[in-house]
Amino acid sequence: MQPTDNNINPINQPASADTDAREPAFIITVDTEGDNLWQYKPGDVITTRNTAFIPRFQQLCDRFGFKPVYLTNYEMAMDDSFVELAKEWLSEERCEIGVHLHAWNNPPLHRLTGPHPGQPYLIEYPEEVMRQKFDTIYRLLHERFGITPTSHRAGRWAMNGTYFKILKEFGITVDCSHTPGISWSQSYGITCGGSDYRHISPQVSNIDGVLEVPMTVRHTHMAPAGGLKHRLKTLIGGTTVWLRPATESAASMIWLADKVHKEADCDYLEFMIHSSELMPGGSPYITDDKSLEQFYAKMEALMSHVHALGYRGQTLSDYQKRHTERT
Repeated sequence: MQPTDNNINPINQPASADTDAREPAFIITVDTEGDNLWQYKPGDVITTRNTAFIPRFQQLCDRFGFKPVYLTNYEMAMDDSFVELAKEWLSEERCEIGVHLHAWNNPPLHRLTGPHPGQPYLIEYPEEVMRQKFDTIYRLLHERFGITPTSHRAGRWAMNGTYFKILKEFGITVDCSHTPGISWSQSYGITCGGSDYRHISPQVSNIDGVLEVPMTVRHTHMAPAGGLKHRLKTLIGGTTVWLRPATESAASMIWLADKVHKEADCDYLEFMIHSSELMPGGSPYITDDKSLEQFYAKMEALMSHVHALGYRGQTLSDYQKRHTERT
């Protein structure tokens, strides 16, 4: 039986892995990590209080038959409370656990030196250190959750050819690190900036045996929401719109969902949040109870809309299997 509370009533049964292949997929990705890492500084203790706020989000997803992918990093994999919750949801096929790696605190620790003061990307490390760090989180997820991970998102979106090679070595079949049209080159680590995806296609692709399922991001010169000043600015310079409620309005996300739904060559929508955004004070975006309720209102509006459009819940690994069978 699906869990419910006074505010949540199941709309229908959750979509199963054998959902009609003609139905487009709604893929929910959650960067499942410690509290407010935007403010992290080397030496800080990373807390995981946001675990207590995740069940409400899982219940919202259950209501629509959507199955979140909890892309889990080191500190959350070490959190007994989260592991207990997720193992229950996994046993009921209500979610997926995938790999998420923050290089700065994922063992083994390895000191980097360089001109920038940011947190290091995994791609900045020597290849063998990259592999050792990935091996640590991969084994930890296997041991703690009793699963063999097959999905992945890089910390801070940073990928390169070496990283894809490592994913393939470990049997990762699907990645969701690409953000089409966006460059992270001015977001510095220790030795360099992040990955540049300005010329990356928004469609799925096969990279060295790993299916890349990019974030749902589109560039537009027609502002889907906002005042006259914003619309004029967007008309001139353009803007990117994400399926990301921390930074977008409900109207903008619904506009984006409708736009992608009309694209003949795209059969999925990919939504993302951070687990810490589910807690007041856990991110720069959700600062108090009021902003959390607004956050949930946006998510519910989007989920209701895409469900009405015919999208059905799939995990990243579900989608990868369906894509492989169809091609």
